[in-house]
Amino acid sequence: MSLVSANKTETNTYSVEIAIAAEDFRAAIQQAYLKQRKSIQIPGFRKGKAPLQMIEKLYGKEVFYEDALDIVFPDAVQAAYEEAGIVPVDSPKDFDVKTMSKEEGVVMSFNVTVKPEITLKAYKGLTAEKADSKVAKEEVDHEIEHMLERGARIINVDDRAVKDGDITVIDFEGFVDGTAFEGGKAEKYELTIGSGSFIPGFEEQIIGHSIGEEFDVNVTFPEAYAPELASKAAVFKIKLHEIKVKELPELDDEFAKDMGEYETVADLKKGVEEDILKRKQESAQNAFEDAVIEALVANVEGEIPECMYDNRAKEDVDSFAQRLAQQGIDVDTYLMYMGMDKAAFEAQMKERAVSEVKIDLAVEKIIELEGLTASAEAVEAEYAKMAEMYQLDVEKIKELVPAATVEAELVKQDAFKVVIDSAKAKKPAAKRATKKKEAAPAEEGEAEEAKPAKKPAAKKTTKKAAEKKEESAE
Repeated sequence: MSLVSANKTETNTYSVEIAIAAEDFRAAIQQAYLKQRKSIQIPGFRKGKAPLQMIEKLYGKEVFYEDALDIVFPDAVQAAYEEAGIVPVDSPKDFDVKTMSKEEGVVMSFNVTVKPEITLKAYKGLTAEKADSKVAKEEVDHEIEHMLERGARIINVDDRAVKDGDITVIDFEGFVDGTAFEGGKAEKYELTIGSGSFIPGFEEQIIGHSIGEEFDVNVTFPEAYAPELASKAAVFKIKLHEIKVKELPELDDEFAKDMGEYETVADLKKGVEEDILKRKQESAQNAFEDAVIEALVANVEGEIPECMYDNRAKEDVDSFAQRLAQQGIDVDTYLMYMGMDKAAFEAQMKERAVSEVKIDLAVEKIIELEGLTASAEAVEAEYAKMAEMYQLDVEKIKELVPAATVEAELVKQDAFKVVIDSAKAKKPAAKRATKKKEAAPAEEGEAEEAKPAKKPAAKKTTKKAAEKKEESAE
């Protein structure tokens, strides 16, 4: 097998001609014959025992040519790519078989899209916004309120009527025009007054009633409700069983000690402030790094084949579908739940793919320009980290993840480090105060449209490679 020629025909496209020696082609024919003969029945021979020559005589000497070409083609093409020094980014196409026979072998040509040459306008000294990390007193107080809420206990109250904020246990049944409607009945239902979890006007009418009382609640369903109930007046028959209240612990030194290595409330507040600050700093740094990588993407120049984006988008969609399948759901069902249009979903995945491809190309260029390599010591250290992470022997990790994969990942991380470490942070632009109409508050329970895919994170690890290898080894 050998490369005959490889000629650039247009940007990122090569016309490649290869030759497969007659000897190699005949060996592939024999392989195809051995693979298929068990299913071939010829009079005078037991099934699967007919010799090659007899099959060729009956069906033609070319009977196994296509199958033989399928066998020998992948290695021949890969060898041709390596000899020509080109890196394909799509499957070959536009095949033209010039010769194919036992005597002469195969000579054929095809076109292939190759990895583009890109340039980087800049990759060092990129500028991106980075938020200041400050903690307001209100944030500390809010966090401590949550801590108190988590330590609260629920106690029953039987000496007074319902007040706003109480937890009530009720039976209810709803009627429209004197007829009970489906889904309008429950027993021993726990409802927090003021939570807004029931239709407007319902919870307020429970206030003032005492345990054991039976009473009516009159409401009107909102216009934006199930069609059979929308805008209709309803009566709910209520029986009040229990009244409960949430009792928060005292914010004192004893509470502080229960929350960790604190001695006083002042220590607790200081610790909470430090924790919030650390989270904010990490969040600000991550957002800064993401913005720097976006700036890097904007500095990529070159004609990038559309097929690279399409292929990556397909990989991302397939990967997303596999993750959903593990949860017992398909993409169409997911989109229905999220209220997303399939075209919008695919456009989102394509946008992500464009960014991923440009990041990969930029990283490869930085590795080339910086002459980055991974030392044997660094590779061994990475193997040791992975072994500790997976609780496996280092030699087992080496079986699962080839050294070349670890080396490639380490130099990628070094490339990102070059970009991030040299980047300059600037304060976010001050927002101009503009007078806007006040937006109506969202109804409780209303959620933002979920986004199935984000732009790729800049940094990756060899962890994924180990996971995939480990899965395939099981």
